[in-house]
Amino acid sequence: MLSPLAYIHPSARLAPGVTVEPFTTIAADVEIGEGTWIGPNVTIMNGARIGQNCQIFPGAVIGAVPQDLKFAGEQTTAVIGDHTVIRECVTVNRGTVDRGETRIGSNCLLMAYVHIAHDCIIGHHCILANTVQVAGHVEIGDYAIIGGSSAVHQFVKIGAHAMVSGGSLVRKDVPPYVKAGREPLSYAGANSVGLRRRGFSEAAINLVQQLYRTLFLGGLNTQDALAQIEAELPASAERDTAISFVRAATRGIIKGPKRGRPDGSEAE
Repeated sequence: MLSPLAYIHPSARLAPGVTVEPFTTIAADVEIGEGTWIGPNVTIMNGARIGQNCQIFPGAVIGAVPQDLKFAGEQTTAVIGDHTVIRECVTVNRGTVDRGETRIGSNCLLMAYVHIAHDCIIGHHCILANTVQVAGHVEIGDYAIIGGSSAVHQFVKIGAHAMVSGGSLVRKDVPPYVKAGREPLSYAGANSVGLRRRGFSEAAINLVQQLYRTLFLGGLNTQDALAQIEAELPASAERDTAISFVRAATRGIIKGPKRGRPDGSEAE
């Protein structure tokens, strides 16, 4: 159903079954997949590519030009995967010449007032709670959860299955499979509850906990810790993913906890 009170440019490409509610504006260079619901008072600008069965709530702005003074009007996109929910007043800027796109994966939930800046890459099944602010060029891995009112510095990477507590200022890279919190941001143990919910075996979770005990609590510098992990822990997807992430970190990784138990969990 396309409301006669919405403005849809004749060149916009809407698949069958798209619903557009009143007072929404859809520009010319836009693609929207089958079954997607666009609520009232939404603005979808040039370069937006929206998947199937998405829900976009009132006040959202998708595909606005980057808030980057170097942007020179190049043709770029903002890509939204299938089954993603974008709540009220979320803003997703399109890319710059750096990457050419901003991309949000499938089955994500972006709660109210989230901002995703230019050239960000958000994985699948991510949850960004209310008012999370993500600066340009940030990468967030699959199944990551970012607590409300957190701010993520430009170029930061947050690994898959990581969980960042609400109100955090994320200035350094956050490795996969961890919980992070406090100010300044620091490691707060493995995200064991989240991993169990997603079907990780107890053996895999124990390996993750051992890995991060070595990396954060072993008193070694990063390179020595990684060498010990490779020598002592059996190869696995979790081990290799964490090692690759830490080695590729460009902003440094978060530090170990200020206080905690020997197993890396938080002290009471």
